[in-house]
Amino acid sequence: MNTRYTGYVYCALAMVGVGTTVIVSKTIAGGLPPFSATALRFAIAFPVFVAMMRVQTMRWPKLDTRDTLLVIAQAGAGSVGYTVCLIGGMRLASAADAGVIAGTLPAVSAGFAALALGERPSRTLIGAIALATLGVLACTVRIEDVSAPRGAHSLLGNALVFAAIVCEALFILLNRKLRTPVAALPLSALMSGIGFVVAIVPACFEQPWRIPFDANLVGALAGVVYYALVPTVLGFVLWYAGASRISGAEAGLVTALVPVSTLALAAGLLHEPISHAQMIGVACVLAAVLLATFGRLRSAGIGANA
Repeated sequence: MNTRYTGYVYCALAMVGVGTTVIVSKTIAGGLPPFSATALRFAIAFPVFVAMMRVQTMRWPKLDTRDTLLVIAQAGAGSVGYTVCLIGGMRLASAADAGVIAGTLPAVSAGFAALALGERPSRTLIGAIALATLGVLACTVRIEDVSAPRGAHSLLGNALVFAAIVCEALFILLNRKLRTPVAALPLSALMSGIGFVVAIVPACFEQPWRIPFDANLVGALAGVVYYALVPTVLGFVLWYAGASRISGAEAGLVTALVPVSTLALAAGLLHEPISHAQMIGVACVLAAVLLATFGRLRSAGIGANA
């Protein structure tokens, strides 16, 4: 029981860290262009992951051509695509809206897997997707915003944040397509290394060296360092330390903390007002996560004594 409690705590801390990525991306977006910030994030995280592999005496996986291309596609979607879309979206969207959208990842991932792998979606999955969709619509499509001057910008920002979630869902789906199983730590190192290579070329076109060294740039650089070391590296350590102590379905349940922590941080740190629509949205997203997770628990046969 103590081991499971520790697992929940580790996973919960990891998800709170994920929730902070939305907040810190707001700061990064104010001082750095998205590809430059993404390249810097992975330039910091990659050597840390490599050092962790050496400490644990882990070797690089041997992949065939097909799996190599899949890993590159994973890095392009889940590493570069997610970070670029999230930072780009945070230039226009509110952190509270983005937090609700980020919370739909479990439902979006499950829906993508059902469609791509030819699996027949269960009733609980269909219900979870419907609730997640309703939650996103509640916080992003507001009649008063459409007619407001910032309405189009807000919708575009929310669309970019949702594109980031789609990229992360593609990452999860592509990982299931790998023929050669890759351990979590080498996979994270590969994602960081390939992500840096993919992002550095468009980053050069952004000419980040021309950005004036002011308070916005200092804040953005500090945000990137935080993003690389805390949600990326420390989040990896906490999540897999926790996930090894609880079931996959139970770990999925903890992802419900992402929209909650983001809304709390948006209100507490950024002083954003939380609207009734956003509260309804996060309630729908939480219900979607719970429905999808309990469906997995029931199908795994561990519901009563888990």
